[in-house]
Amino acid sequence: MPELTTTLVTFPAGATSGTATVLAVRTLDATAGVIVDTTPFHPLDHSWPDQPGDTGVLVADGAEFPVADCVTGGLGPDGEFAVGTDIPVRRGDETWQWLAVHVLADASATPNVGQQIELRVDAARRAALSAAHTGCHLMALALNEALADRWRKDARTDGLGHPDFDSVAMDTSRIGLDASTDRYRLGKSLRKKGFDPEGLREALPELTATINTRLAGWLAQDAPVRIDTPGPELTARRQWVCELPEEKVAIFCGGTHLHRLGELASLTAELMLSEDGSELVVVTTPKRG
Repeated sequence: MPELTTTLVTFPAGATSGTATVLAVRTLDATAGVIVDTTPFHPLDHSWPDQPGDTGVLVADGAEFPVADCVTGGLGPDGEFAVGTDIPVRRGDETWQWLAVHVLADASATPNVGQQIELRVDAARRAALSAAHTGCHLMALALNEALADRWRKDARTDGLGHPDFDSVAMDTSRIGLDASTDRYRLGKSLRKKGFDPEGLREALPELTATINTRLAGWLAQDAPVRIDTPGPELTARRQWVCELPEEKVAIFCGGTHLHRLGELASLTAELMLSEDGSELVVVTTPKRG
């Protein structure tokens, strides 16, 4: 494969189509992965797999090649190739080449290396994931605010100045087509950091109402949203930026997002506590206008 430090990506600006040159076609279990120089496809991040990879189609000389997934791949200093969780180093390791790998639905035919192709992302699916991801970040800010009076020690704060419960307690975050699901640990470690979960179960209805009121207020303001990036590289450290009425907020994020909050007709969060009280689960559901 030609020397390539990292795939160049256009999805941070919202692109869902583009053209590129095929650099390599790699065997992936029972299918094949196509690597190009530039892509609008968002790949699943192997180190923080919150937003799924895009699907869509590659088109070369009139032939269509359906893309069932897009994943992060890496090429090591000794030529070793790996994808997803098989990558043995952290994202951005400078000794590796970092690649968006377009996983074909059918490996019986592939585009040719050196061929110019058109890339088309499933725009409707992307829009659903973007809505859920934007909603996830807004929920986190509202959750941090709603839980602020439960901290007994100083904690690092979010972009609105509230203790960053979302960041400190986060276990997993998953972006779906219909909703996002965030799971938070409420164990001894969080208590030592100063968070008091006492009476949380009884407070869930009030907390939920408070969070949803805040979310509705933000949507009504139709604040603009963008992704700030220092460059087009897949490995660039990007930020989600939202011009909320209180203050501009930035959160490090590698996913895709809406352009304005007004694209959502509603956004609601449901809070649930595990039976033993050790885990808080928040499901955030966006409805697009």
